[in-house]
Amino acid sequence: MPRRSQEDRSRTTRAALEQAGRRLFAERGYAGVSAEEIVTTAGVTRGALHHHYGDKRGLFVAVLEQVEAESTAEVAKAVEALADSMDQSDPQVTLAAMAVGLRTFLEISRRPEVARISMADGPAVLGWQAWRELEARYGLGMIVEQLEAAAAAGLIAPGAPLPVLAQLILSAITEAGMIVAHAEDPERAAAEAEQSLLLLVSGILRRPESP
Repeated sequence: MPRRSQEDRSRTTRAALEQAGRRLFAERGYAGVSAEEIVTTAGVTRGALHHHYGDKRGLFVAVLEQVEAESTAEVAKAVEALADSMDQSDPQVTLAAMAVGLRTFLEISRRPEVARISMADGPAVLGWQAWRELEARYGLGMIVEQLEAAAAAGLIAPGAPLPVLAQLILSAITEAGMIVAHAEDPERAAAEAEQSLLLLVSGILRRPESP
Protein backbone atom coordinates (compact mmCIF):
# COMPACT_ATOMS: atom_id res chain seq x y z
CA MET A 1 0.00 0.00 0.00
CA PRO A 2 2.72 2.63 0.79
CA ARG A 3 4.32 1.92 -2.61
CA ARG A 4 0.97 2.36 -4.36
CA SER A 5 0.47 5.63 -2.51
CA GLN A 6 3.86 6.90 -3.71
CA GLU A 7 3.01 5.96 -7.29
CA ASP A 8 -0.25 7.87 -7.03
CA ARG A 9 1.53 10.94 -5.66
CA SER A 10 4.09 10.80 -8.44
CA ARG A 11 1.37 10.51 -11.06
CA THR A 12 -0.50 13.46 -9.57
CA THR A 13 2.67 15.55 -9.44
CA ARG A 14 3.54 14.81 -13.07
CA ALA A 15 0.00 15.64 -14.16
CA ALA A 16 0.11 18.96 -12.30
CA LEU A 17 3.48 19.90 -13.82
CA GLU A 18 2.46 18.94 -17.34
CA GLN A 19 -0.85 20.78 -17.07
CA ALA A 20 0.81 23.93 -15.75
CA GLY A 21 3.68 23.72 -18.23
CA ARG A 22 1.36 23.14 -21.17
CA ARG A 23 -0.80 26.16 -20.33
CA LEU A 24 2.14 28.48 -19.71
CA PHE A 25 4.14 27.31 -22.74
CA ALA A 26 1.05 27.81 -24.93
CA GLU A 27 0.38 31.28 -23.54
CA ARG A 28 3.88 32.78 -23.55
CA GLY A 29 6.24 30.31 -25.15
CA TYR A 30 9.15 28.33 -23.76
CA ALA A 31 11.50 31.30 -23.36
CA GLY A 32 8.86 33.40 -21.63
CA VAL A 33 8.23 30.96 -18.79
CA SER A 34 10.54 30.25 -15.87
CA ALA A 35 10.89 26.97 -14.02
CA GLU A 36 9.94 28.75 -10.82
CA GLU A 37 6.68 29.97 -12.34
CA ILE A 38 5.83 26.47 -13.52
CA VAL A 39 6.30 24.82 -10.12
CA THR A 40 4.40 27.64 -8.39
CA THR A 41 1.49 27.27 -10.81
CA ALA A 42 1.55 23.49 -10.41
CA GLY A 43 1.68 23.76 -6.62
CA VAL A 44 4.78 21.57 -6.29
CA THR A 45 8.40 22.04 -5.31
CA ARG A 46 11.35 22.80 -7.58
CA GLY A 47 12.74 19.44 -6.52
CA ALA A 48 9.69 17.69 -7.96
CA LEU A 49 10.39 19.23 -11.37
CA HIS A 50 14.00 18.06 -11.26
CA HIS A 51 13.05 14.61 -10.00
CA HIS A 52 10.51 13.87 -12.73
CA TYR A 53 11.84 15.84 -15.72
CA GLY A 54 15.36 17.01 -14.93
CA ASP A 55 14.66 20.63 -15.85
CA LYS A 56 12.29 22.94 -17.72
CA ARG A 57 13.42 21.53 -21.07
CA GLY A 58 12.61 17.99 -19.95
CA LEU A 59 9.11 19.09 -18.99
CA PHE A 60 8.70 20.85 -22.33
CA VAL A 61 9.64 17.67 -24.19
CA ALA A 62 7.01 15.74 -22.20
CA VAL A 63 4.39 18.37 -23.02
CA LEU A 64 5.40 18.35 -26.68
CA GLU A 65 5.09 14.57 -26.80
CA GLN A 66 1.63 14.88 -25.27
CA VAL A 67 0.52 17.44 -27.87
CA GLU A 68 1.93 15.34 -30.72
CA ALA A 69 0.25 12.16 -29.47
CA GLU A 70 -3.12 13.89 -29.19
CA SER A 71 -2.80 15.44 -32.64
CA THR A 72 -1.87 12.13 -34.24
CA ALA A 73 -4.78 10.38 -32.53
CA GLU A 74 -7.18 13.06 -33.78
CA VAL A 75 -5.99 12.69 -37.36
CA ALA A 76 -6.23 8.90 -37.15
CA LYS A 77 -9.76 9.13 -35.75
CA ALA A 78 -10.87 11.41 -38.60
CA VAL A 79 -9.38 9.08 -41.21
CA GLU A 80 -10.94 5.99 -39.63
CA ALA A 81 -14.36 7.66 -39.38
CA LEU A 82 -14.32 8.46 -43.09
CA ALA A 83 -13.08 5.01 -44.07
CA ASP A 84 -15.83 3.38 -42.01
CA SER A 85 -18.46 5.40 -43.86
CA MET A 86 -17.26 4.47 -47.35
CA ASP A 87 -17.12 1.37 -49.50
CA GLN A 88 -13.71 -0.16 -48.79
CA SER A 89 -13.62 -1.73 -52.24
CA ASP A 90 -13.67 1.70 -53.88
CA PRO A 91 -10.08 2.84 -54.61
CA GLN A 92 -11.19 6.44 -54.14
CA VAL A 93 -11.60 5.81 -50.41
CA THR A 94 -7.82 5.89 -50.08
CA LEU A 95 -7.49 9.30 -51.72
CA ALA A 96 -10.44 10.61 -49.70
CA ALA A 97 -8.85 9.34 -46.48
CA MET A 98 -5.59 11.08 -47.36
CA ALA A 99 -7.46 14.32 -48.05
CA VAL A 100 -9.26 14.14 -44.69
CA GLY A 101 -6.02 13.37 -42.89
CA LEU A 102 -4.26 16.34 -44.48
CA ARG A 103 -7.19 18.68 -43.78
CA THR A 104 -7.42 17.59 -40.15
CA PHE A 105 -3.68 18.05 -39.60
CA LEU A 106 -3.75 21.55 -41.07
CA GLU A 107 -6.75 22.46 -38.91
CA ILE A 108 -4.84 21.27 -35.85
CA SER A 109 -1.79 23.33 -36.90
CA ARG A 110 -3.92 26.48 -36.76
CA ARG A 111 -4.64 26.08 -33.04
CA PRO A 112 -2.61 28.59 -30.97
CA GLU A 113 -1.41 25.90 -28.55
CA VAL A 114 -0.12 23.64 -31.33
CA ALA A 115 1.32 26.53 -33.31
CA ARG A 116 3.29 27.75 -30.30
CA ILE A 117 4.41 24.46 -28.72
CA SER A 118 4.84 22.15 -31.71
CA MET A 119 5.59 24.47 -34.60
CA ALA A 120 7.39 27.43 -33.02
CA ASP A 121 9.14 26.23 -29.87
CA GLY A 122 9.53 22.56 -30.80
CA PRO A 123 12.30 23.04 -33.38
CA ALA A 124 13.97 25.78 -31.32
CA VAL A 125 14.08 23.83 -28.06
CA LEU A 126 14.80 20.34 -29.38
CA GLY A 127 16.94 21.30 -32.36
CA TRP A 128 15.86 20.68 -35.93
CA GLN A 129 17.01 17.05 -36.18
CA ALA A 130 15.49 15.93 -32.88
CA TRP A 131 12.25 17.71 -33.68
CA ARG A 132 12.03 16.03 -37.09
CA GLU A 133 12.66 12.66 -35.46
CA LEU A 134 9.81 13.30 -33.04
CA GLU A 135 7.49 14.30 -35.90
CA ALA A 136 8.44 11.10 -37.73
CA ARG A 137 7.77 8.99 -34.64
CA TYR A 138 4.18 10.17 -34.46
CA GLY A 139 3.18 10.78 -38.06
CA LEU A 140 5.29 8.49 -40.22
CA GLY A 141 3.58 5.23 -39.37
CA MET A 142 0.17 6.60 -40.31
CA ILE A 143 1.47 7.83 -43.67
CA VAL A 144 3.07 4.46 -44.40
CA GLU A 145 -0.28 2.76 -43.65
CA GLN A 146 -2.08 5.08 -46.08
CA LEU A 147 0.50 4.44 -48.80
CA GLU A 148 0.29 0.70 -48.27
CA ALA A 149 -3.49 0.90 -48.60
CA ALA A 150 -3.07 2.92 -51.80
CA ALA A 151 -0.63 0.34 -53.16
CA ALA A 152 -3.01 -2.50 -52.31
CA ALA A 153 -5.78 -0.65 -54.16
CA GLY A 154 -3.58 -0.38 -57.23
CA LEU A 155 -3.14 3.38 -56.87
CA ILE A 156 0.65 3.24 -56.61
CA ALA A 157 2.93 1.53 -59.10
CA PRO A 158 4.30 -1.84 -57.90
CA GLY A 159 7.79 -1.62 -56.44
CA ALA A 160 7.49 2.02 -55.40
CA PRO A 161 9.75 2.81 -52.39
CA LEU A 162 6.95 3.41 -49.89
CA PRO A 163 9.17 4.20 -46.86
CA VAL A 164 11.00 6.91 -48.82
CA LEU A 165 7.74 8.28 -50.21
CA ALA A 166 6.34 8.39 -46.68
CA GLN A 167 9.35 10.35 -45.43
CA LEU A 168 9.04 12.88 -48.26
CA ILE A 169 5.31 13.28 -47.74
CA LEU A 170 5.82 13.72 -43.99
CA SER A 171 8.38 16.45 -44.69
CA ALA A 172 5.92 18.22 -47.00
CA ILE A 173 3.09 17.91 -44.46
CA THR A 174 5.29 19.21 -41.65
CA GLU A 175 6.39 22.18 -43.76
CA ALA A 176 2.75 22.89 -44.64
CA GLY A 177 1.90 22.88 -40.95
CA MET A 178 4.70 25.36 -40.30
CA ILE A 179 3.40 27.63 -43.07
CA VAL A 180 -0.12 27.58 -41.64
CA ALA A 181 1.04 28.05 -38.05
CA HIS A 182 3.07 31.16 -38.93
CA ALA A 183 0.75 32.67 -41.55
CA GLU A 184 -0.87 36.09 -41.14
CA ASP A 185 -4.02 34.59 -42.66
CA PRO A 186 -4.11 30.98 -41.36
CA GLU A 187 -7.42 30.15 -43.05
CA ARG A 188 -6.17 31.09 -46.51
CA ALA A 189 -2.80 29.45 -45.84
CA ALA A 190 -4.52 26.22 -44.77
CA ALA A 191 -6.63 26.14 -47.92
CA GLU A 192 -3.61 26.74 -50.16
CA ALA A 193 -1.49 24.22 -48.25
CA GLU A 194 -4.21 21.58 -48.51
CA GLN A 195 -4.55 22.16 -52.25
CA SER A 196 -0.79 21.96 -52.73
CA LEU A 197 -0.42 18.79 -50.69
CA LEU A 198 -3.23 17.10 -52.58
CA LEU A 199 -1.53 18.02 -55.86
CA LEU A 200 1.66 16.41 -54.60
CA VAL A 201 -0.08 13.27 -53.40
CA SER A 202 -2.21 12.94 -56.54
CA GLY A 203 1.02 13.01 -58.56
CA ILE A 204 2.08 9.82 -56.82
CA LEU A 205 -1.20 8.03 -57.41
CA ARG A 206 -2.45 6.49 -60.62
CA ARG A 207 -5.70 5.03 -61.88
CA PRO A 208 -6.18 1.41 -60.76
CA GLU A 209 -5.89 -1.17 -63.51
CA SER A 210 -9.15 -2.67 -64.71
CA PRO A 211 -9.73 -6.28 -63.57
